[in-house]
Amino acid sequence: MNENDLDAASRPFSSPARSGPSAAPRPPRLHLLALNPTDSVTEGFLPAAARLGLAVTLLTDQPEAHERAYGRREEEGTAPYRLPALDIVPCDVRDYAEVISRIAADGPRPRAVFTNSDHLQAQAALAAQYFGLPGKDWRAALRTKNKAELRRALAAAGPDVADPVWSAELATGQDPATLAGLDAPYPCVLKPREGVASEDVVLVADADELVRRCAEIRERRPGAALVVEEFLDGELRTLETLGDGRTLHVLGAFRTELSPPPHFIEERLHLLPAPPPQPHTDQVLAQLRALGVGFGVCHTEYVVQGDRARLIEVNYRAIGDQCDLVLAELLGIPLFEYILRTHMGEPLPDDLGARTDGRVRMEYVMADRAGRLASAPPAGVTERDGVRLDYRPLRGIGEEHPLHRTNRDFLGVLRATGTDQARIDAAVARFLAAHRWEIV
Repeated sequence: MNENDLDAASRPFSSPARSGPSAAPRPPRLHLLALNPTDSVTEGFLPAAARLGLAVTLLTDQPEAHERAYGRREEEGTAPYRLPALDIVPCDVRDYAEVISRIAADGPRPRAVFTNSDHLQAQAALAAQYFGLPGKDWRAALRTKNKAELRRALAAAGPDVADPVWSAELATGQDPATLAGLDAPYPCVLKPREGVASEDVVLVADADELVRRCAEIRERRPGAALVVEEFLDGELRTLETLGDGRTLHVLGAFRTELSPPPHFIEERLHLLPAPPPQPHTDQVLAQLRALGVGFGVCHTEYVVQGDRARLIEVNYRAIGDQCDLVLAELLGIPLFEYILRTHMGEPLPDDLGARTDGRVRMEYVMADRAGRLASAPPAGVTERDGVRLDYRPLRGIGEEHPLHRTNRDFLGVLRATGTDQARIDAAVARFLAAHRWEIV
């Protein structure tokens, strides 16, 4: 799903069922950059674009994957939402110059340029700036994506803004053996400089293991730049924000439970009661301002150490793995429309009108070994005692996969929502006890 589709057809894909008469005026157009299809785009941003009356040109390096995803939903008639008029255009979306060229060739000036991809924020920001459209500061997008640059920027902001975090960078092509002499605070964390989804993120115990793990990662990612960081031990939380460059709203915060070290896989998330806890929230907001983050949606991860919030990473996009979809439902606001409206230059309301009594638990069922999924429960929604359980399979029966030690090991996701955390936890426990996932 993440591999580039080099044999994709060169012509744009258009959905005939959604195409209007040729003489009809052309609706305002959103240019959306994407790699592989994601739930956030398919169930969140595309339906929001349809509700806003936007046509969408989807620029992607994996056009056939998107054609299959949306075409299948149309044929089956199973999608509970309406997709917009949609053109899927092959494009090397990692190249900002190619993105600009494709958008320019598409016709009149676009209404907005947007992406929810971790990998494409700087490209979308540069394209928006080129066409004179609202968007993120490309420097902030690069600063948050590049974990070494993020550490440098926070260090430059000073200790009044952010506690210093020890880190070192292994540049592209640099020999891992050069890290052996580091005066590192072991155990420490090794990760790809521009990585996502905890892929190749590992806790290392000493210098020998650090060099060995670097070499292993380089076998999978030849020449990749890596970062070694101080291990920030403590409760892991997130802060979800939405801004228009003037106002920065806090949407909510999650507490995250991870798998045991040496890997860092998110196993479950709990929405924290509103308002998010202090003084940590204000500290995270101050660090985001220092990074230049304040436009559009952002998902920030941090560790609580006493009364201090210490940043792990900043993902300048919506929280994923279906948490954004649940958050929109729970808050009772048109979240995805708000996000797109900011990129159309529309200010956010001073009060989003979000509900504050909702609670959610996201439970991810993970594979514990490589193999073929032989049995698993089907998708289903139940409601009981004020708790709504929505289970969605993420891997089909009969599919065979290696063990990735990332969120690609998820077999399914259970979305449990209500207003009483104890009832939610009890409902999740009953569901997990009543079902079985078998890998052979």
